[in-house]
Amino acid sequence: MLSFRRRPTVETERMTLRLPAHSDYRAWAGLREASVAHLTPWEPVWAHDHLSRKAFTNRVYWAGRAEATGTALPMLMFRREDRQLLGAVTLDNIRRGPVQAGTMGYWIGAPFARRGYMKEAVQALVHFSFAQLDLSRIESACLPENIASRGVLEKSGFKYEGVAQSYLQINGRWRNHVLYANLRNDRRGRTDVG
Repeated sequence: MLSFRRRPTVETERMTLRLPAHSDYRAWAGLREASVAHLTPWEPVWAHDHLSRKAFTNRVYWAGRAEATGTALPMLMFRREDRQLLGAVTLDNIRRGPVQAGTMGYWIGAPFARRGYMKEAVQALVHFSFAQLDLSRIESACLPENIASRGVLEKSGFKYEGVAQSYLQINGRWRNHVLYANLRNDRRGRTDVG
């Protein structure tokens, strides 16, 4: 007997967040390609086939497996008024047991940056993570000089927690990252940003 589970979606004021589907390939590849200069300073080096249909197909399969097993929730962001793909936000590395935590990452296409979409998506996924997934802690990290990303995190209730040395390879180099966390029952006051 086949069993079909409803895949999660998260609705915001202006967007629908959902898992990627095979039919999203052209929109995804087009937006990533058009945003390469915007994204390159903040991301790991893209594989030679990053924008290929095969790579995207593998991404879709990974997203489905990760969501089904509860290890990640990779969501594409679509503007509701015209179904335009804006970017993505992913809750990854979901840990259960005494931890109840996950790590959030995101990107937005260059034409849609600085319009409040990412803050809206991050806040919605944090709420979903606390209310529906019963997580207690959402972590995120970004480059210290990424002022836009730091602003998204700080305006979304994340608090600065420190610096991780050589945290990720970004644009071909090991880079330090500032660490942030959002706690479900946060009683901390404002933290000083390093």
